[in-house]
Amino acid sequence: MNEKLPALTPTPVGLYRHYKGLMYEVVGTARHSETLEPMTVYRALYGEHGLWVRPAAMFAEQVEIDGVLRQRFEKCQDPAKGEEAAD
Repeated sequence: MNEKLPALTPTPVGLYRHYKGLMYEVVGTARHSETLEPMTVYRALYGEHGLWVRPAAMFAEQVEIDGVLRQRFEKCQDPAKGEEAAD
């Protein structure tokens, strides 16, 4: 198979807070094996620290909570570097 893959825009690695308040760590971006859709790979920072994938577009989208649009996942400060998240 000699197909050229479409460009992949990665989700920046780091810590994210889900709009429901729990913390996750993005560990990378992958492609769906059948559709080539970009998928964000992330790990829960609670419980059993499960590894999850979600379409990258959905990971980055806004959700409406009580009539207010918020990011589904908001990038957090990186405590290791002491920096605020950049947009």
